[in-house]
Amino acid sequence: MSSGNNCQPQSLTKPALGEKEAMEMVDRVFGLKVSWIRPLPSYDDQNFHVRVSRNKGAAEGADEYVLKITNLEDSQKPDLIEVQTQAMMFLSAEGFPSATPCLTKDGNIMSLEAGDMGPGNKKYMVRLLTYLPGMPVAKIATSAQILYEIGKLAASLDKALSEKFHHPSVKSLHRGQFIWNLANVPLLDQYIYALGQNKYREVVEQVIEQFKGKVIPKISSFRACINHGDLNDHNILVDSSSASLENPQYRVSGILDFGDMSYGYYVFEVAIAIMYMMIESPDPLSVGGHVLAGFESVVPLTEEERGALFLLVSGRFSQSLVIAAHTALLYPENKEYLMITAKTGWKHLMTMFEVGQEAVEKTWFETAAAYTNRAPA
Repeated sequence: MSSGNNCQPQSLTKPALGEKEAMEMVDRVFGLKVSWIRPLPSYDDQNFHVRVSRNKGAAEGADEYVLKITNLEDSQKPDLIEVQTQAMMFLSAEGFPSATPCLTKDGNIMSLEAGDMGPGNKKYMVRLLTYLPGMPVAKIATSAQILYEIGKLAASLDKALSEKFHHPSVKSLHRGQFIWNLANVPLLDQYIYALGQNKYREVVEQVIEQFKGKVIPKISSFRACINHGDLNDHNILVDSSSASLENPQYRVSGILDFGDMSYGYYVFEVAIAIMYMMIESPDPLSVGGHVLAGFESVVPLTEEERGALFLLVSGRFSQSLVIAAHTALLYPENKEYLMITAKTGWKHLMTMFEVGQEAVEKTWFETAAAYTNRAPA
């Protein structure tokens, strides 16, 4: 969702290519003619959905792609982008619905290219990724069934990456000061000014202080793994696996945006998934138990990890809301996209604190326990 350690103004780091430039880039770098193009919403990279026309006799393959132009800051970290892309390829080979890169004319998975015609010699890392079908989870009415599947996916994905994925640049995923790593909730202190003085700020300050006192001392007891780090309701695509309109069954058809991958802990991933699945839910406090049950069907949490879950979910809400407010001040023209989470996020965070940790955890853990002897409804 975010690029850097220091939240540079997006106007300095986000690419701003026009459609014509993007079409020319696909032709020049990948040797493909674009027949149709449209911009896709994004946080700090620039993405285009493109359809290519193939000449007679051309190799068979996907006709739709996402042209991903990485922000200026991350474009200077080729090892990081390389390992993220290789992870996507690995996951696809393991049967996960992950995009894979179309090779450049030179046979590479990415290319550093001159970008927009603004001041300075800006170069952006460019990839052409297969377009994945489906609709974002944000667009459907989530059921216990799909929430369970998303939890299961989150655990399976981290487990596969942590146990089987090997790459010379994997150490680049140790991103110590990366603002979106859940261990770094205390770093929000430097951005909290963006909230002004109000009841929201008071709650975030509580989250940060409790996080420092109750989560940070326990982190060494959590089990480490590689995190996707951003399994939000726009980065998980689903399609319907049943014809029933009254009771549709969904399956995950796509996992997007590996830009926040980093070394973290299993409990981080489930906390992040719970928080984002709460965003659009009409009954947000019930969501966590279904996601947790799916996750624990693959990776059961320890007592210490379960004990941190409430503050980890609250911490992710705080990260999302504070950084969005901070970035919107710097980049007001992208405010509508940046503030998507804020529409309901503040309400949910405030509700969690009003209800209290003990009652929220009771709901989550009792729901998860009910799955022990049955499949999801």
